[in-house]
Amino acid sequence: MASRFTIGAALAAAVTVLAPGAWAEDFYKGKTVTIVTSTGAGGGYDLIARAIARSMGAHLPGKPGMIVQNMPGGGNLLATNYMYNIAPKDGTVIATINNAMPLQQTLKNKGVRFDARKFNWLGSTGASNEVVFTWHTTGVKTLDDARRKEVILGGTGPASSIVIFPTAMNNLLGTKFKIVTGYKSSSEIDVVLERGEVLARSNSYASLVSKRPQWIKEKKISIIVQVGAKRDEGLPNVPLLSELATNDEDRQALQLISSPILLGRPYLAPPETVVDRVALLRKAFDATMADKGFKAEVARLKLDLDPIPAETLAKTVNETVNAPDAVIAKAIAAMPKAGPKKSKKKSS
Repeated sequence: MASRFTIGAALAAAVTVLAPGAWAEDFYKGKTVTIVTSTGAGGGYDLIARAIARSMGAHLPGKPGMIVQNMPGGGNLLATNYMYNIAPKDGTVIATINNAMPLQQTLKNKGVRFDARKFNWLGSTGASNEVVFTWHTTGVKTLDDARRKEVILGGTGPASSIVIFPTAMNNLLGTKFKIVTGYKSSSEIDVVLERGEVLARSNSYASLVSKRPQWIKEKKISIIVQVGAKRDEGLPNVPLLSELATNDEDRQALQLISSPILLGRPYLAPPETVVDRVALLRKAFDATMADKGFKAEVARLKLDLDPIPAETLAKTVNETVNAPDAVIAKAIAAMPKAGPKKSKKKSS
């Protein structure tokens, strides 16, 4: 009897382990998995998502095809709300969202229709410090310069990190950026920056190095601050946002505001996605990060790659959303309010 029980238990365990993969393989075979990106085409989030789409399907059972769907809007809130409330929960839709989305929940942004703690985090392609920089024609080269002179800075929406950081600088450090929102993507802001429509912006340092290295080489920009957990090796003399605080209260608020950088470019599946498919998506994401072909393509694109596991993302998200009330209140006071939007008139 004991022998029969042992064999039966072993068979049941084997079925429990093997069945989900088999079911998932049957499900994925012949299907297409969509990667939603909360940004427009051409930026770092979009480029690396397309590289993932070309590689990740091979690491999923059934080898489904993968495509990228851009869903910009609302400072990245449109896509994030879609993934939480509307996207299919069967494992056929995943997303890469702006890393400031969990912070937006913490700061009680009225456009938030999600609980970031309930997303199924898959992993991240890695963190890169954000930088705030000015165009060479402004004469603004330091934080003190930015405190004395108003400079027009371009952004997408108030919920995006490229607007959050300079706004926090205005409210907590005394800079005078005039922040104009309404641009559809980071790539559009780059174009109008060169035209002189705006004269400053915030951006990923890795994206800046890969996409606009001539700006650095030709000294067309001055990087006045970086945002992250520690200084980037390429910017040893540029201060961190949190280092510029003059008291502990402001420092804690700026550290919370800097939390998106710890998430890098994160990937997720909707809440309540079929459990075994979440496990397979995580496994396939990890395998893609280690895929030699994928890493070679990322290198050709000159994009940063320093993968962050799903467990680390979930921990960072929980710490961000559950920050102390006093720190949250200070950070909320420093956040973007309704401000000017770009003119509909075309630039000449």
